[in-house]
Amino acid sequence: MLQIVVSLVLGKEKFSEQFNNNRFKFTPGDSQYSLTIKDIIKEDEATYFCQSGTAYFQSFSTGIYLAVNDCKSRSVTHVRQTPESTSVQEGDTANLHCSLLSSSRENTSDNLSDYHVYWFRTGFGESHLSFIYTQKNRNSNSSRVFQLSKTIQTSSDTGIYYCAVVTCGKILFGEGTKVETSKRVEPVLIVLGVLLGICVIVISILIFSRD
Repeated sequence: MLQIVVSLVLGKEKFSEQFNNNRFKFTPGDSQYSLTIKDIIKEDEATYFCQSGTAYFQSFSTGIYLAVNDCKSRSVTHVRQTPESTSVQEGDTANLHCSLLSSSRENTSDNLSDYHVYWFRTGFGESHLSFIYTQKNRNSNSSRVFQLSKTIQTSSDTGIYYCAVVTCGKILFGEGTKVETSKRVEPVLIVLGVLLGICVIVISILIFSRD
């Protein structure tokens, strides 16, 4: 239902009763008109149009949708990271997961596209966090799990990886995932190990056959 906020007729402005307060300010100009809303509340969320014209012809501008983020309705209360630790060989990829958890399973109505997830890393023995990557959920009300795929080139890429979500002026951090490197087993060593095992078996058979 359309509601008139303010009108300007013959140079005289008039606010509708429910908008006639100091939160709403109308500023006319030669070719541009501005509506300022202070102390935004949830009830202000709507599509606002500007109508102009004469008694015989009226035109509407493209509507502007004002979205109000209500912190009280936000359901994300903490962040969980999985796995707790992982070990990969140099050159391989570590897949880290960050889940946004709610205080209630039923409270999932908030728009997840409003959340930004940031990834940080602190190296072993370091005390400061290094910013790595930021993610934004492109599909509203869809997945609550964010993934970071990081190629571990050298030991300098190891450390503890943290994900953090910014919501309602607060930053919620996960507990971190420890990423370590393991030495790559060379194929030659595997072949030598197999051959050594075969030699031991053959020698054992020969010894027992003599007896």
